[in-house]
Amino acid sequence: MPFGYVFTVTLVAIGTLFALRPVPFSRPLGRMSYYFGLAANELPFAAFFWMLLLPTALAFADGDIDSAGGWAVVALAAVTAIGLAVIAYRAMGERVRIERAMDLGLGAGWRAAIDADLGVGLRRRPPLARILVLPIFRRRLDVRRVADLAYGGAGRRNLLDLYHHRSRPSGAPVMIHLHGGGYSGGHKNSQSLPLLYHLASRGWVCISANYRLRPEVQHPDHLIDLKKIIAWVREHAHEYGADPSTLFVAGSSAGGHMAALAALTQNDPAFQPGFEDADTSVTGAIYLNGWYGTYFGQGPESSPLAHIAPDAPPFLVAHGDLDPLVPSADARHFADRLRQTSANPVVYAELHGGNHAFDLYHSVRFEAVVDAIEGFTAWVRSRERRAVAG
Repeated sequence: MPFGYVFTVTLVAIGTLFALRPVPFSRPLGRMSYYFGLAANELPFAAFFWMLLLPTALAFADGDIDSAGGWAVVALAAVTAIGLAVIAYRAMGERVRIERAMDLGLGAGWRAAIDADLGVGLRRRPPLARILVLPIFRRRLDVRRVADLAYGGAGRRNLLDLYHHRSRPSGAPVMIHLHGGGYSGGHKNSQSLPLLYHLASRGWVCISANYRLRPEVQHPDHLIDLKKIIAWVREHAHEYGADPSTLFVAGSSAGGHMAALAALTQNDPAFQPGFEDADTSVTGAIYLNGWYGTYFGQGPESSPLAHIAPDAPPFLVAHGDLDPLVPSADARHFADRLRQTSANPVVYAELHGGNHAFDLYHSVRFEAVVDAIEGFTAWVRSRERRAVAG
C-alpha cells in the first residue's frame, strides 16, 4: 500500500474532522484545527475529488488495496467522504439563509427597491463551474490589477493594489478592502479576492491595501492608514474611472475591525493627523469574520462598539457560527447594538458551519456572501440616488 495514498486520505480526514468540530484557537490543537479545517470546510468538492475519489481509484487500479490495512484506509476515505458531504450540505444552504438575513435587514421587498440599471446581472445562483473547477484561482481576464501604488510614506506597508475592468468604465463605485492578520501580519492581494475581482468585472474600482503593523505601530495608526487610503481614493481614483462619491469599506478579521472603526468615525480629525480636512466619509461598510472587541491592552474606545451612533452608515456583517477565533455571539452583539442605535439598515448574516477566513476561495459559502454584498451595495446606492433626487 503506497504511503502517498495513506498520507493523502489521512490529511483529508483530519481536515474534515476539524471542519466539523473546530477547536477554539486558544486551546491546544486550536491552531492546527484552524489551518487543517479551513480548506476542507470551504473546498469540500475539491477535497473529495482530488484527494479522496481520484487517489482511491488510482490505488484500486494499481492493485494497491491488497491488505487489511489498505481496506482500512478505503474505509477511512468513505467515512471522510460522508463528512465532506455534510460540510457541502451546510454550505449549499447558505444562500437561502443569507437571503433571509437580507430580508430582515433591508425589508422583504428589498430587491424591488433596487434601481433597474443596478439590478441588471445580480446573481441569484452560484457560479458552479468556478466553484467546482477553479476554486483557488481568483484572477479574471477582464480585470486589470494595478499593483503597488503608494498612498503614504511607510514604504511597502503603505502600498495598495487597484482592480478595474479593462474597459475602464467611468463613474465606477469604489470598494476598499483591508486584510486580516491580527494587526501583526497579512498583506494585500490575499483575502476577499473573489469579491474584489467579481466587483471589478462588474464595473467597480476595488482597492486592496497594506497597512502598518504591530509592534512597530499601535492603534490608531492602522486606522489612520485606512483614512489615508480613503483620502487617496478621493484624490486619485478618478484616474482609473472611479466616482469616489460612492465608496464602501470592507475588511476581514482585523481588517474588518478597522473598516468598522473607519465607518463609525467618518471625518473625525483625531484620526486624520495632517489631513484633517480630507473627506473620509463612506457609503457603507462590509464586516467579514471580524474582531469586535478592544485593541491589544487598550480601552473601550479602541472597539467599534464604542463609536456606534445614530448616523452610522449601512452595515453588512457576515460571521461564521463555527469561527474558532471570534465567537459568533460577539458578532450578533455588535449587530444588535448597531440596529438599536443606527438610523441606517444593518444586515447580519450568520454563516452555518462558517469558519474564520471563509473569504479566501471561490467556495459555495463565500460566493453566496459575494452576491449578498453586491445586492446590499446596489440597494444602498439606489437609496442614495433617491435621496439626492428627492
